Amino acid sequence: MQQLSNRLDWFTESIIRKMTRIANKYEAINLSQGFPDFDPPKELIENLQKVAVEGPHQYEITWGSKEFRKKLAEKQKKFMGIDINPEENIVVTCGSTEAMIVAMMSVCNPGDKVIVFSPFYENYTADAILAGAEPIYVPLIPPEFNYDKEALRRAFEQRPKALILCNPSNPVGKVFTKEELLYIGELANEYDTYVITDEVYEHIVFKPNKHTYLASLPGIFERTISCSSLSKTYSITGWRLGYVIANKDVIENCKKVHDFLTVGAAAPLQKAAIVGLDFEEEYYEELVNTYERKKKLFLDGLDQIGLKYFEPQGAYYVLVDISEFGEKDDYKFCEWLAKEIGVAAVPGSGFFREEVNNYIRLHFAKKDETLIEALNRLKKLKRK
Repeated sequence: MQQLSNRLDWFTESIIRKMTRIANKYEAINLSQGFPDFDPPKELIENLQKVAVEGPHQYEITWGSKEFRKKLAEKQKKFMGIDINPEENIVVTCGSTEAMIVAMMSVCNPGDKVIVFSPFYENYTADAILAGAEPIYVPLIPPEFNYDKEALRRAFEQRPKALILCNPSNPVGKVFTKEELLYIGELANEYDTYVITDEVYEHIVFKPNKHTYLASLPGIFERTISCSSLSKTYSITGWRLGYVIANKDVIENCKKVHDFLTVGAAAPLQKAAIVGLDFEEEYYEELVNTYERKKKLFLDGLDQIGLKYFEPQGAYYVLVDISEFGEKDDYKFCEWLAKEIGVAAVPGSGFFREEVNNYIRLHFAKKDETLIEALNRLKKLKRK
């Protein structure tokens, strides 16, 4: 038999999705994979019921239905503060996961280099490798997870084709300041580099932090490829509705890649989700308030247990330090945690390029009663 593709040797299956399977195996509370256990807004559910009867049920335009793109452009223009042409600047994808690989394959040639901040969402390295690109890792320095300007410049001096920016970041909830983004934009312009942003947590940012869209800053839109989705904002991770926003030339490439990857996002779900894109600003304010409250509930509980963690500025993840338990293998610790304690987490080593094995990632996108039960179970850690 001929050898299978050797590019896959550079990464494994998703550790996040694997931890969900382990959670299911041991009937543990799943605080590993970041999806809610509560319903989406009732308006979306009611509209989905209507669409299930009335349709559409066949293919839409491959890069997104005209109505969906129009509403998305209106919504994003309001928040991003830039003009977005729904015919020229948007491709609708099957979740932000597809949006990111579409963006990567649209700008990268085999052999190109791509800057990735570490810690990072696990897909970024896989995306780079699948696109034939070589990742250049730049560490984010705890506890604030800021980057070192000189280290970032040295990475740019290697003439990368793109930089991947997750803002707010997964797994640590880092919200990049306007000043940090301006410096990234300055280097991107100086070294003729694209910036691919992952902004799926754009509406989950905790005070006093503020989300700044890189594409909205002066002189950077033309080289910014903004990726996001409806998954986290409307609690519909299973609907798989994402998008890319970029300049016309980039979008033309994205259309080609997307067409041959997945043809198009689900037509009935695009139709059903449109009602969410019409929500007033009060919805997004309430979304933040809800997650502020959940964050406080969960972090207060971790404080009472005596667990150390990095407080997130955005998103809904918490990186917890497990050094005190003496386990040198964070994967074994997470498997033990799911089996013996009944709470599923993600090994932190899956997010770092550096040799790090003393962190686990938990999330608080759950009902209050789910979080309270998880905290009650985690109390057993101190009794072991």
